[in-house]
Amino acid sequence: MKKLHLLTLLAGVGLASSAGAATFSDTYIGYRYGSEFAEPFNNNNISKSIVNLSNVSGYKYGTNFFNVDLLLSDKNDPASAAQTNTGAQEAYVVYRHTLSLSAVSGTPLKYGYIRDVMLQGGFDWNTKSDAGYNSKKQMLVVGPAVSLDVPGFLDVALLEFYESNAPYSTFTNTGVPRYHYDPHPALSLAFDMPVPIADLPLNFAGYALWIASKGKDEFGNATVAETHFDVKLLLDVGKVLGGPAGTFKAGVAYEYWQNKFGNNASIPFDPANGVFGAGKGAFAHTPMLRAEYHF
Repeated sequence: MKKLHLLTLLAGVGLASSAGAATFSDTYIGYRYGSEFAEPFNNNNISKSIVNLSNVSGYKYGTNFFNVDLLLSDKNDPASAAQTNTGAQEAYVVYRHTLSLSAVSGTPLKYGYIRDVMLQGGFDWNTKSDAGYNSKKQMLVVGPAVSLDVPGFLDVALLEFYESNAPYSTFTNTGVPRYHYDPHPALSLAFDMPVPIADLPLNFAGYALWIASKGKDEFGNATVAETHFDVKLLLDVGKVLGGPAGTFKAGVAYEYWQNKFGNNASIPFDPANGVFGAGKGAFAHTPMLRAEYHF
């Protein structure tokens, strides 16, 4: 409970401070598309269009990051048992506040390749209208982090996840009350670095997560550790064309997700033979096209 109170304090301090005294702020709208997304208990490749609104800002004592994704699936991820020709829709929200202990203490905590020592907290929230699961995830995160001394930034955090869900299946018309998984640790990397290729204004950015097992799921099945990373290589197209730098960026992206949501990808999904493991849908490897407009 102490960690949760601290997390609430961090979020409140971050939002209030950034609103009144931002040292920098970057807001952007993005779009990405891929045709090889995957969902557990679904053997089909899924096409998705994803629109995001993001903001990253800094203030005297740290940074804030906020992102909301709107994910639109094709019919291979149906909206419901009654709408099998309509794709599911999902909203996924992420907020992270990173508190600089150097700034708070007034003493630089820099050593070797470590630029700063920090405390990170935040939350994830989602809702999805799909036939099989209808996720309603809520998750709080908190833990220590370090910023490494590299061009751009590279933050490494050791976080504790407090996750719950309350899914409802329109195939079986059954659901479960909100279920709290075991608190579980995660190793997180977030980065954005210039790429020195032929003097082109390229940036390589994204995140990577290793998430430990969260115990039993809401149906009594054992979960397993998952590995998830989402990266992008973007060209500053506006700058190349003689316009303002950092306004319009485009390029490619890639997502890898092994044991998605803690489901075991090694157990096949074969309903015809009575096998209901998560199957290959719990292992996503998705190339994407991506564009961003910053304002």
